[in-house]
Amino acid sequence: MRRLYLLLIIPLLSGCFPISALTPFASATPTATETPTPTVIWFPPTETPTTAPMVVPSPTPELRPGVGGLLFSDDFDLPTDWTLTETETGSISVANHELTAALSRARGYLYSVREGALFTNFYAEITASPSLCSGFDEYGMLIRYQSPGNFYRFSLSCNGQVRLDRLVDGAASSPQPWMATTSVPSAAPSVSRLGVWAVGRDMRFFVNDQYQFSISDRSLPSGALGVFVRSGGANAVTVSFSDLIVYKIAP
Repeated sequence: MRRLYLLLIIPLLSGCFPISALTPFASATPTATETPTPTVIWFPPTETPTTAPMVVPSPTPELRPGVGGLLFSDDFDLPTDWTLTETETGSISVANHELTAALSRARGYLYSVREGALFTNFYAEITASPSLCSGFDEYGMLIRYQSPGNFYRFSLSCNGQVRLDRLVDGAASSPQPWMATTSVPSAAPSVSRLGVWAVGRDMRFFVNDQYQFSISDRSLPSGALGVFVRSGGANAVTVSFSDLIVYKIAP
């Protein structure tokens, strides 16, 4: 009887409640929270570089302006064109197209001047070849030579320096004191090409086609060309000179 009662009442109760009330609660499925992946920028933008202004290089100034045609040359084939010397100190001789100045004593000095040629405005070159030379032994050119007490002396030392001396009425000075340079060989035997550009009061000096220095001086406006050697110590000095060339200066 009890069993029959339960069978009759269960259908009645199921009709009094919504179906959802009898359905067990489903467990909520958790929603996964996604962490955004950063975007990789393989080629990040860069600032546009500012264009640098174009620098136009200044032209190298012409250090020997106006050099023109050949004015004079001497290949040292005539000994009578130069003042020659033979003393106890040393000697100057011309042979085999060279003038050779040889000093045998300490602190000696020899020079020779080209006879019969005077120059005012010019560019001159001569080759100097020391074979015995060391330390402060000197050799070089005499410029605008007028007398033993009036001339300029362009000196190269055997330890790689240059300078310019000036004698005016016997008073000596150095418009350009000793200056070190890589253009002058510091050993012998060696060969160097000396150059002098002289226009009016301005003179510029070169060794092996490399500019060395300038002076401005109106003391001696013209004169002859010559060469010299001087011993700065106790050793012998021998230097040969060749291939003297003088060019005109265009007005």
